[in-house]
Amino acid sequence: MNSSRRQFLHLATGAAALPALTQIARAQAWPTRPIKMIAPFAAGGPSDVAARIISDHMSRTLGQQIVVENVAGAGGTTGSLRAMRASPDGYTIQIGHLGTHAVSVSLYPNLAYKPDTDFEPIGLVVEQPILIVARKDFPPNDIKEFIAYVKQNADKLNLAHTGVGSNSFAYALVLNATLGVKPTLVPFASNAPAMTALLGGQVDYFMGTILDIGQVYPSGLVKVYAIGANGRHPTLPNVPTSLEVGLPNLDAPPWWALFAPKGTPRPILDRFSDALDKALDDPNTHKRFLELGGDIPSKTRRGPEALTTQVKADIARWTPIIKAANIKAE
Repeated sequence: MNSSRRQFLHLATGAAALPALTQIARAQAWPTRPIKMIAPFAAGGPSDVAARIISDHMSRTLGQQIVVENVAGAGGTTGSLRAMRASPDGYTIQIGHLGTHAVSVSLYPNLAYKPDTDFEPIGLVVEQPILIVARKDFPPNDIKEFIAYVKQNADKLNLAHTGVGSNSFAYALVLNATLGVKPTLVPFASNAPAMTALLGGQVDYFMGTILDIGQVYPSGLVKVYAIGANGRHPTLPNVPTSLEVGLPNLDAPPWWALFAPKGTPRPILDRFSDALDKALDDPNTHKRFLELGGDIPSKTRRGPEALTTQVKADIARWTPIIKAANIKAE
């Protein structure tokens, strides 16, 4: 091989490797400016609160502020789509959940993203059990009376939810299918107005979270009949679990997790996962989530691989549930 050809091949090889080297260099310098975390629901709800708790600690680890941006709409799919379409440069991530990244697949026939392939998983953040909560003057006194009453009066009852595709909507479908009832479903923009309506008696019951009822339950302003879990929660020790009262498919709690746009460099994803892990190990983060009824995932359930498994498993689990409910969102 003559020297001119060798020189040409050397230059060509160098040129081919340049984009990868540039990407590595950028990843090593990252982050040099604030990072956006998209929360696909309105401020004040579980997604927003979880985002703000976790971003606070992660900001300190990464050395740049993580700014939470609320992009509500279409059961969280509007914000998810924006996150999916963002530049994969490490400056936009999303806090998604069971609804946006599993239930949405079978609920939205024209969903513009594929949760299991169009995102880079970072890791699980928290799980928060769903509660069956009703207005304070709802006639039933316990879960057995609740089941009987709802079965007898479903056509007269209003069940609040926070939008098609939200966790409250998905678990409402499960409860309705289990009881064989079809109450009127009343949508709200987020958890806060749904709870306001419940407290005001405009709706009868709601599939909420401990975050929603934490300030009002001790005062008797709402009734809590059951918690979707396989064990009683320390913040609500007297509330029976769904398994105790024979309500299936409510015991697996909804989860919240961090995702990045597809193509985000691996070194950046690794730093995100590390920062998230450090945040979850922080005693103050533990305390804040526990006060809100949240459960932090164990070490074996953290990181991108575990989140990938979770997303795929929940897509498979929820597809037949949504199909059986015969509900589609446009």
